[in-house]
Amino acid sequence: MMILRLCKSYNCELFLLNQSVGRFACISMYMPYSTSVPTRSLRRRISNRKKSITKPVLNESKFQETITKLPPRFTPEELADAITLEEDPFLCFHLFNWASQQPRFKHVNCSYHIAIRKLGAAKMYKEMDDIVNQVLSVRHIGNENLYNSIIFYFTKAGKLIRAVNIFRHMVTSMNLECRPTIRTYHILFKALLGRGNNSYTSHMYMETVRSLFRQMVDSGIEPDVFALNCLVKGYVLSLHVNDALRIFHQMSVVYNCQPNSFTYDYLIHGLCAQGRTINARELLNEMKGKGFVPNGKSYNSLVNAFALTGEIDDAVKCLWEMIENSRVVDFITYRTLVDESCRKGKYDEATRVLEMLREKQLVDRDSYEKLVNVLHKDL
Repeated sequence: MMILRLCKSYNCELFLLNQSVGRFACISMYMPYSTSVPTRSLRRRISNRKKSITKPVLNESKFQETITKLPPRFTPEELADAITLEEDPFLCFHLFNWASQQPRFKHVNCSYHIAIRKLGAAKMYKEMDDIVNQVLSVRHIGNENLYNSIIFYFTKAGKLIRAVNIFRHMVTSMNLECRPTIRTYHILFKALLGRGNNSYTSHMYMETVRSLFRQMVDSGIEPDVFALNCLVKGYVLSLHVNDALRIFHQMSVVYNCQPNSFTYDYLIHGLCAQGRTINARELLNEMKGKGFVPNGKSYNSLVNAFALTGEIDDAVKCLWEMIENSRVVDFITYRTLVDESCRKGKYDEATRVLEMLREKQLVDRDSYEKLVNVLHKDL
C-alpha cells in the first residue's frame, strides 16, 4: 500500500522528467485511485484558495513615490537599481510591469533578472512565472545567470517539470550565452536528490540524475567534485552502494577530481547502512589519513553499525572519538550501543559508558534515565 501511494504521487512527475532530459524511464502512468490521500490537483486548489485570501495589496502612494524617483528617461539598469532597493516584492512586480508599458523602454537581462530574483525569494511564483514567460518570448534576451536563477526558484517551488523545460530551452537556444554550464547542472542535481524521501523514490529520481550527468559529459562539460558527489549521494540514497564506490574510484582516474570529506561521509553512511563495517572502516582510515573529520551522520552510522555487528569495543572507541571531535551523538546511537552491549553480555561496559555520559554531562537527565531503563530491562 505504501509503494502504491508513493507511485501515485511521484510517477507522473518522474516520467515527464526523464522524458524531458531525453530518457524514458519504465514507469507506469496508471495507478489505482486512492481516497486516503488528497490528489495533487485538490491540494493545488486548496493552496490557491489560501493564497487568494491573503493576496497582497498594492501600496499606491508608495508606488507613485517610487516612480517619481526614477529619471524621466530611465534605463533598465536604473530600473534594476530601484527594484533592488525596494523591499515590497508586490510593488516591484507592478513597477516592472509599469516600466514595460513606457514608450522607448525595453527590458534587458539585468531588469528581468532582478525582478525574478525578488519575486522568487518572496515565493511569489505566479508573478515570477509571468515574467519568465516574457523572457522566453524574446529570442535575444537571456544569459546563463538569468536562466540559472529561473531554474533555481522553480526547483524551490517544487516545479521540477517547469525547471527541466527551462533547461531544455537553454540547451536548444541559439544564443551561446544561454547554454547550460556546470552551475546549471548543480542546481538540477541538488533539486532532484532532495526530492526522494525513501530509497524507492530516490531510485526513481536517480535515473534522471544519471541521464543529466551523461548529457553534461557528452556536451563537453567536465564534472567537478560537487557533480560527482551528487552521483555518489544519489546511489547511496537509492541503496546502490557499489555504484557509488565505482564513481568514487573513478574520480581521480577518469575525472581528475579528488574526493573530499562529503564523498567519504556519503560512502561511510551507505556502507554502514548495509552492515559492511570492514569497508566502512577502511574508508574511515583513508579519510582521516587525508586530514578529514567525519560528520555527525557518519559517526552515528559507524557506532550503530559496529554495535549491531557485535564489534562493541570498536563502537565504544568510535563513540569517544566522535565526542572528542565535537560531533553530536543522537539518542538512538546511545540506545543501540547500550542495548547491543547487553546482548553480548558486556553489562559492565554498558554501565561504564552510562556513568561517563552522566559525569561528562553529555546527555540530559531525561535521556539518561531512559538509557538506564534500557540497561535494567536488558539485565
